[in-house]
Order: sequence, then C-alpha cells, then structure tokens
Amino acid sequence: MHKTLWISFALKNTYRVNTILYSLKQIPGLKHLLPDTMYQEPVLKILANILSVIWEILSAFLGKFLYLLLMVFGVGMLYNTADPGRLFLHILFFLTVIGAFANTYMFNPSKDKYYAMILMRMNAREYTLVNYGYAIGKVVIGFLPFSLLLGIRSGVPVWICLLIPFFIAGAKLMVAAYTLWDYERRGTPGNENQLGKLGWILLFLLLAAAYAPPAAGWMLPKGLVVGGMLITIAAGGISIWKILTFREYREMYRQLLNQQRNEQETASQVVREQNRKVISADAGITSNRKGFEYLNELFMKRHQKILWRPSKRIAAVCLCIVIGLLILIWFLPEVKKDVNDVLLVYLPYFSFLMYLMNRGTGFTQALFMNCDHSLLTYPCYKKPACILKLFRIRLREIIKVNLLPAGVIGLGLAVLLYASGGTENPVNYAVLVVSILCMSIFFSVHYLTMYYLLQPFNAETELKSGTYRIVSSGTYLVCYLLMKVRMSILLFGGMTIVFCVVYSAIACVLVYRLAPKTFRIRR
Repeated sequence: MHKTLWISFALKNTYRVNTILYSLKQIPGLKHLLPDTMYQEPVLKILANILSVIWEILSAFLGKFLYLLLMVFGVGMLYNTADPGRLFLHILFFLTVIGAFANTYMFNPSKDKYYAMILMRMNAREYTLVNYGYAIGKVVIGFLPFSLLLGIRSGVPVWICLLIPFFIAGAKLMVAAYTLWDYERRGTPGNENQLGKLGWILLFLLLAAAYAPPAAGWMLPKGLVVGGMLITIAAGGISIWKILTFREYREMYRQLLNQQRNEQETASQVVREQNRKVISADAGITSNRKGFEYLNELFMKRHQKILWRPSKRIAAVCLCIVIGLLILIWFLPEVKKDVNDVLLVYLPYFSFLMYLMNRGTGFTQALFMNCDHSLLTYPCYKKPACILKLFRIRLREIIKVNLLPAGVIGLGLAVLLYASGGTENPVNYAVLVVSILCMSIFFSVHYLTMYYLLQPFNAETELKSGTYRIVSSGTYLVCYLLMKVRMSILLFGGMTIVFCVVYSAIACVLVYRLAPKTFRIRR
C-alpha cells in the first residue's frame, strides 16, 4: 500500500509538473528564453515541484473554504432568519447530498487513473483504495477548520461543527458503495461526469430544496439534520466494508476509462460535424474577387449562419429594446430622470454587454476549423506576407459584423439620452456613440489578435493553449468588474476611445512582427 501511494503521488506529480512546464513554455516571451531541454533542468523542475506541492495544499483547503463561504455561509447571509445556525445546517445538508453523487472522487475517469491502471498496469484495487482513502482524508481534514470557523459564526454548536466533515465523507462513502453494488448487479460503471437526465433533475430539485424554502421561512429542524448526519456517518462507516471487499476494480475502470475516451472522440467528431453544418451548401455561392479577397468572401458568405445572422438578430433585439424604452418614456414621463441618470454614469456597464455580443470567438473558431485547419498545412499559406494580408482582410470583416449591433446600441443610447432630458454638454452624444463603436472594434481586434499570436487549436481542433484561456478569462474578469464602475460619459468614453486606438495599433504591430512565427497548428 505504501509503495502504491508513493507511485501514485509520483505519477500525479510528474503529470502536474510537466503540465506546469509546458504552460510556461507557451507564454509569449518565455518560450524563447526557456530551453527545449527544460524538462531536464533541475532548477525548473524544483520550481515546478514547489508549485505542484502548493497546488496540492490549496486543493485540500482553498476549494472547501470557498465552498462553505460562498455556497453555505455567504448565501445564508442573504436571508432574514432568526436562526442562522439552523439555516446553515439546512443548506449544508442538501448541498452535501448533491456533492455525494456529483463529486464522488472514485468514479471520475481522470487521466492519472488511465496512466496508472491501463498504461502502467498497476494493481487497480490497491491504487483505487489508496487514492480514494487519501481523497476522503482530504475531505475530513480540509473541511474541519472551516466547518468550525463558519459554523460557529452561524451559531452552530461546536460538537455539530465537528460532525460536518465526517457527514460529508460518510455521504460520499455511501454513494460509492452503492455504485459498486450497482455495477455488480448491472455490469455498467457509474460516471460522475455523466449524471443523466434523472441525475440532473435530482440535482436541480435538491438545489431548490436548499435555497427556496428558507426564503419562505421554512427550514429543516435542527434535530432532523443532526439525526440525518449521524445516520449518514454510521452508514458511511458500514460502506467502507463494501469498498474494501470489492474485487472488480480493474474491469470497472477499464470500461469507465475506455468509455470516457470513446466519448471524448465522439464529442470532437460532433463538434466538427456541427461546424460543418453551419457552412452553407449552396453550390451557387461564388465571388468575382481574386486571391485572399476571393477566399475571404466565400468564407463570409458560407458562414452567414454564425456571423451575419446572429449579428442582425442582436441588432434587431437591441432596436426593439430602444423603441420600447422610448415608448416607456413617452407614456411615463416620471421615469425620464431615472433613465437619464443611468445613461450619464453607466457607460462602463456596456463594456460587458459588448463583450457578450461580440462575434470574435465564434469567428476565430470557424476560421480554424473550416479554413485554417487545412490551409496551414501548405507552406505558401504560412509566408509572412500572406499571413499579414489575410489578417487585415479578416479584421476588416469581423469589425463590420460587430459594428452593426454596436451602431444600433450607440445611436439608441444617444437618442434615449436626448429623449430622457439630454445633457448639458452636447459632446456627450458623440462620445457615447463613438465609445460604443470603439468597444466593438476593440473586441474584434482583441480576439483576432489572440488567434494569430496564440493560435490555441491543435490538429484535432481541440483548444490546447493555457495562455489563451488565461487571457480570455482575464478579458471576462475585467469586463465584469467594469460593470461596478460609475463614471461620466465624457471621462469613460474618452478613455475608451484612446485605449481602443492605442491597443489596436499595438496589436497590429505585434501581429506584424510575431504572427509569422506563432500562427501555426499546435502539435
């Protein structure tokens, strides 16, 4: 057992370290500084091992702290109830039931299980018991301090707080034992990543039971929850016997892991097939242009379903909303001041809306899957002059697609501002329209630049760039935080226009200098 534990740790750590080193190699600026033999460099391996250990510690505590803080304690603060301790236990009880079957640890077909049991042919029973025991141990140890901290702050007695980690672990053990028994009965392994219709219905019902009744003032009696916790702990202890005596771990995981790999391949095929379906099959589509302009025009015409059609629909919806607000102002003059006040300081809010409406992500994905995926295999297509010329053409087209709804929104906001009472500075009207258009241009430039500089897809059309994910997540986070900002139209709009111009210039320079080296198929 000790040897198996050590090997499993070494395997997982090696996989994690290599992932960290690979991610570092993908960061622009670092990829040329780091040697190709970095996987053999002792200093880099030590650094990656330190990061791996930190991640292991954080995985044991941070996620559990955030879970209790946000899902249980934090949500509980939104309710007006005389007994916060009872509310804490009510929410925790139902969420624990969800976690018991949606996050079992044993029935997650992860890569480390495939490497260990299928490729390395380790003893499946020993490997499962050691790693599952370690996972359950992390549950108890990770939840214990935060159950005490947040439970006591909610008014839960200390002795009940001490039961919470064992209650969560017991629920997981019960579900694991039942799933093993069900496998013996039906011969089909469970997969926590595929809950099925019944599983999803049960999940939503339990979520509703956790959060809806307290809003009406009803919660499970504290005695009932504590009784359920004690029964679950006892049943979890009994379930350990089934887990220890189960003998078919290798066959079960062989089915589960093969099923997962087959489903991943099927999912990739489905994605590719769906992308093919959005291409118009009209044989009459043609173009009078030449060269890359010809290629681009055919692409745009054949991808109307995912480019211009959604853009026109978004523009139409925005136009209807503007007209509806104008009618509201006409018939209810008392709302004029509220609308005017919002428009004068809520311009930052629209950065998030423009982020959501932008077609840049769908455009670049379609470009790769239905065009560049094949053309990048030809050396002539990867010449710097060709890459840069096509970049300019594509940037022009995606800007045109995104400008349609942006123009409707910008002009609509200006009209609403005028109809709701106007502004003392007439420049605000122009800044309002231009800043919305600049937001649209920024996102068009941003996503196409990321595509050319980071090219996140591999030959199987899978998104593999960690840097791309980080930049995308950062973009979302900044736009989300901007919704909290309140700033005048002139100040924020002026900053937006300047930023868009500067960013676009820098992005084009970067593409000009780096794209011939970075725009390639990942291996």
